Amino acid sequence: MRLRALLETDALGLRLLGGRDELDRTVRGVMTTDLRDPSRYLSGGELVLTGLAWRRTPQDSEPFVRLLASAGVAGLAAGEAEQGAIPDDLVAACLRHRLPLFVVNESVAFAAITEYVVRQVSGERAGDLAAVVDRHRRLMTSGPAGGGPEVVLDLLGSDLDLRAWVLSPTGRRIAGAGEPLSGAAGAALATEHLAATRAGRRAPYRVAVDGRTYSLFPVRVAGRGAADTQGAPGAPGTEVRESVLADWLLAVEADAGEWGAPRLDLLHGVTQLIAVERERRDAARAVRRRLAQEILELVQSGAPPADISARLRVAAPVLLPGEGAAPHWQIVVARVDWDGEAAGEGDTAGAGPVAQSVLEEILVDPATAGMDSGDRIAVARTGGEAIALVPLAVAADPDDGSDGGSEDGGEDGTAPAGGAAEAKPADTGLRADVLLGAVRQPLAAGLADDGRLTLGVSAAVHSAEGLRGALEEARHARRVAAARPGRVCAAGHHELASHVLLLPFVPDDVRRAFTARLLDPLREYDRRHRAELVPTLDAFLDCDGSWTRCAARLHLHVNTLRYRVGRIEQLTGRDLSRLEDKLDFFLALRMS
Repeated sequence: MRLRALLETDALGLRLLGGRDELDRTVRGVMTTDLRDPSRYLSGGELVLTGLAWRRTPQDSEPFVRLLASAGVAGLAAGEAEQGAIPDDLVAACLRHRLPLFVVNESVAFAAITEYVVRQVSGERAGDLAAVVDRHRRLMTSGPAGGGPEVVLDLLGSDLDLRAWVLSPTGRRIAGAGEPLSGAAGAALATEHLAATRAGRRAPYRVAVDGRTYSLFPVRVAGRGAADTQGAPGAPGTEVRESVLADWLLAVEADAGEWGAPRLDLLHGVTQLIAVERERRDAARAVRRRLAQEILELVQSGAPPADISARLRVAAPVLLPGEGAAPHWQIVVARVDWDGEAAGEGDTAGAGPVAQSVLEEILVDPATAGMDSGDRIAVARTGGEAIALVPLAVAADPDDGSDGGSEDGGEDGTAPAGGAAEAKPADTGLRADVLLGAVRQPLAAGLADDGRLTLGVSAAVHSAEGLRGALEEARHARRVAAARPGRVCAAGHHELASHVLLLPFVPDDVRRAFTARLLDPLREYDRRHRAELVPTLDAFLDCDGSWTRCAARLHLHVNTLRYRVGRIEQLTGRDLSRLEDKLDFFLALRMS
């Protein structure tokens, strides 16, 4: 706004004492001060309000005005309440430094002037920023010349003092300006966003996390869901529950309930700009998806290992650019099922694309920020399953004379003895429990009460011949996860060689009868005597029947431990020195 506009607003009660030729100066802010030297708090363009408490003698006016002029303020407004009429020495100093001087009527509060100026300046900045957003949208429609969402988020911070971040459905930071958002805060915001969307609330969603208020705006790509951008209320339909797990969100640290329509429109424009970038990212990911789909089709069709190996050599540079050694591979299988839909293995029901997007997000390290953080992830889909081909960089043994490549390998693409087959993964590979650790809470909110995600992880393989077995292994692990309770479940390959594989498939009535027969007598005794027989039994088995180690763990005398074990055997009719009875107790404890 211009200084001239202040004189034209009667409610402000301002009267001009000097500087009429400077009234076209732009006002960028307002500051109230009675410091003798406020220059360190000025950045230029402010209207300075003062009650003149800094003036003790006529000689104080000249240095005060000189400091304001040097800082580039737009004008000075002095109140009459402190000293009555404005001193002539202040008027003269302002004339010398060409600084417009206003007098504020004593009936007008500085707070009223401040509120008016801030409101006007903020509105004008929002209009300027809206034009910038529109320009960037037009540029990004035909190419990346607009600079991406980071540029607009920077403008939100610098021009509107709004801190904002673009987050993935699990709360991972895609883009942001200024202070980074913690992983825990991002996950909490994503959880609130998914829960609000599934509940049919109107966007933007206002939430409080760690004592701060945020407004959450969905970033919806055209054609991905039928929900209106404004978040029309009502029970969400099938499109919403399937798209919400893939949508990004814009989190703004502010209360959008206090905004007017122009600023809300501006933020919705920002989400449209981000959606353009999302579409571009998805188009780039299509190459990796196609590679994964071709490999999956070869593996499922029983193609010769040589054909699969040739396709892997094409995929390796795309997924592991710059790596010298051929990678090991792991396979991860995920499935999303919705209540009320057929859950057969061949069912598509729109769940395949949902599982594909979710799995791509799960496989990104939560600590990794940026739009291109999933460059090494290739996820295909078949029916209702999403299947990921995950490369693990390997380091060849430096003593074997091999560069770790597969060019000297056999026809089936496997490495020769002493070559890449002897290489070791650069890390320990993916673990099912770790994969879901940071994303379980947001995903559960998105699945709500009618969705379920199950995931299985294979062991690492180093050749084309191993991929078919790895795929079946990951699928079996996913079925183990599906037999467990909960909305988000995972199982790994190590569980397929354990009793853990069998327990989920024991019918509930058999499980209850078996555990009751063995453990109920002990539980009843513990309830009446507080003897802690069940914890003692668990510790005894965990210590492999070692009296000394178990007594030390429970902080008991060995004789006390022997008494408790004797009581357990007496109540159940079992003998804990026999392997069969130990095994029965072990399974009963695990199934209870």
